[in-house]
Amino acid sequence: MKKINVLFVCMGNICRSPTAEGVFTQLVKDKNLSERFVIDSAGTHAYHTNEAPDLRSQQVAKSRGIAMSHLRARQVVFGDFIDFDYVLAMDNDNYHILQQTCPAEHKNKIRYFLDYAPHLKTREVPDPYYGGKYGFENVFDMIQAAAEGFLAALQTAEKLS
Repeated sequence: MKKINVLFVCMGNICRSPTAEGVFTQLVKDKNLSERFVIDSAGTHAYHTNEAPDLRSQQVAKSRGIAMSHLRARQVVFGDFIDFDYVLAMDNDNYHILQQTCPAEHKNKIRYFLDYAPHLKTREVPDPYYGGKYGFENVFDMIQAAAEGFLAALQTAEKLS
């Protein structure tokens, strides 16, 4: 059985994309679908390579039952466009960077993560890095909604059970 490979992407890979990785990983685990997925996250920039997620992201996730301290930041590499079926961008800047660096035959894999939560009426997960605790809570809620919508879309498209 072929696994579905999902990559979440933000700028530094310490706030939004590791939160998405943690949330989506827990969601598929709760649905007993873990064996069907490879889930990862990366950043378009190498600002925080090998660092754990921002402590504020970790604290909000932990308060919601999701551990992220084991995750480490990395930068998107060329092979990601080949290896991953879905490359999900957190905002316009990262979407455009991914589009510019991706080989033409794989551009269809790049999508806005929040397109899976249309009720939020935005395509961008705001970067909470310079914000307070509320910003991290808000980002978590947005990511949770998109993760649920993404999994629902996959369950329809991929016939997951």
